[in-house]
Amino acid sequence: MDEAHSSQSGDTASVLRGMLNKDGIEAAIAAQLSDEEDDDLSEEAKKKLLRETMQRGRQPNLSFFAFTATPKFKTLALFDEPGPSGAAPFHEYSMRQAIEESFIMDVLDNYTTYKRFYGLIKQVDGDPEVPRRKAAKALAQYMELHPVNIDQVVSVIVEHFRLHVMQEIGGRAKAMVVTGSRLAAVKYKLAFDKYIRDHGYEGIRSLVAFSGTVEDPEDPGSSYTEVAMNDGLSESELPETFEGDDYRVLLVAEKYQTGFDQPLLQTMYVVKRLAGVQAVQTLSRLNRRATGKARTFVLDFVNEEDDIHKAFKPYYESTPVGENADPQRLNELQNELLQWAVFAPADVTGFAAVWYKGKREQSASDHREMNAVLDAVVKRFGERDEEDQEAFRGQLTAFRNLYAFLSQIIPYQDSELEKFYTFVRNLISKLPPPGGGRSYALDDEVALRYYRLQQLTDGSIDLHEGEAYPLKGPTDLGTGGVKDEEVPLSTLVEKLNERFGTDFTRADQLFFDQIRVSAEDNEKIVEAAKANNLTNFSAFLEKALDELFIDRMEGNEDIFSRVMTDKAFRNAAQEHLAKEIFDRVRGFGVKAPDEAG
Repeated sequence: MDEAHSSQSGDTASVLRGMLNKDGIEAAIAAQLSDEEDDDLSEEAKKKLLRETMQRGRQPNLSFFAFTATPKFKTLALFDEPGPSGAAPFHEYSMRQAIEESFIMDVLDNYTTYKRFYGLIKQVDGDPEVPRRKAAKALAQYMELHPVNIDQVVSVIVEHFRLHVMQEIGGRAKAMVVTGSRLAAVKYKLAFDKYIRDHGYEGIRSLVAFSGTVEDPEDPGSSYTEVAMNDGLSESELPETFEGDDYRVLLVAEKYQTGFDQPLLQTMYVVKRLAGVQAVQTLSRLNRRATGKARTFVLDFVNEEDDIHKAFKPYYESTPVGENADPQRLNELQNELLQWAVFAPADVTGFAAVWYKGKREQSASDHREMNAVLDAVVKRFGERDEEDQEAFRGQLTAFRNLYAFLSQIIPYQDSELEKFYTFVRNLISKLPPPGGGRSYALDDEVALRYYRLQQLTDGSIDLHEGEAYPLKGPTDLGTGGVKDEEVPLSTLVEKLNERFGTDFTRADQLFFDQIRVSAEDNEKIVEAAKANNLTNFSAFLEKALDELFIDRMEGNEDIFSRVMTDKAFRNAAQEHLAKEIFDRVRGFGVKAPDEAG
């Protein structure tokens, strides 16, 4: 295979294994059929059920050979079948070795970060209650797509490209702008081209890449497509056209962030949150070598250096793998799902009796029967409150993902689990989206008060330092999202302003937020929170507060003076910080030992 990635662990891969070991699977079915006691299914249906179960796992007559630069947990677990010596069947040619041998470039060697400081104001009468998470997301999107933000970022991008990139690689260097959404790609493309026209710059033409049609809510009736914005250039022609000398900058939304091989790509401007393997795959578009390509640049307007280091480190030298999933968790999840009484074993059996009929495709009447079963379950689901719905949906998703993963490694040979998986997989696709699929809209409730874009760092990210975090498998099985609480709109605006540092009327809260973050990064404080109850931890924290306060003294002189001289104020601050840090380290909603008895 070209690459070992997620497609090797899905249902399509199971069908492939079934085709390549058809004779072996059919022989195993014949041997096992006499032991099947499922009287609710016909013999042909039993064969189909067993066939789907058996083709999921490893096949004795198949060997797979594949390459990957960014293995996921599932990939390593699926391909890790030790040989006679007990050693894993992997050969590693690490990122570090590839860089040292000049096979690829170090894309983190020139990494510059920017931070945006801004303030928002509430401009509606009263203080309406809004859902915290949805409104926070809407506020962040409001800021990301605000014309002032986009214009400022575009000006930095264009001027940096003119001054530092255009002459690289013999005057042929190219750049990519990675945006956070299709609408963002459209707005950045329009702003980019306008900036070039307004300044009369030549030789910096751009292309844009995004899927489908985009409508701008702020411009009713507007409609944008990739082809139209690229002056009629077809999607298939874009890579070859970008390789030529006419276009130097490519703005993208999701597309071309993986698998895009363009050695002349020398600089990347990031205006999108990146994490984990996505960060590695996206930034690695720059790592191809080309004649005259001596260095690369990354200008990141969104991410922190520490987050990028954390993402790259597992793929730099060796890739540690974390704990595997507990197979028993499947049965636990199955029982938990049935306890909701949203569906019963009879629903699973009734659906399976139609799904596993011994024919290639179901008829229209078959689909009606299956939909009737699912629709009745969806109706019962709709009668639950939103919190229960999301908890139930989380368990459904956890079961589906865990079975799809474990069944490829562990030979379950359990037709009941297979039927349950098939039912769950089809049910998930029928459930209405969370919140009815509606996103929260702010309309004219907030406005931008001030904005400043400032360069924070200009150096490199050293992957020689630090320890790699092990890749995580499907062991942390969620049971749905936390209920979205209602909070005053003013609180959200204040919190967002505090996070970005310049609402001086809320300096006290920002100062304490900084102290809390510093404490959570201190290993001794974290260990103390884990090892003590809340009362004892608060006493420990008292001794560490002076150092934390002094580290944050600059720029916070007024609040620093008060916590050092006003004992009552300091005690109140200590009590608040101890509870915040304790809860966050121990996990939200976990009771302290002295509270739990």
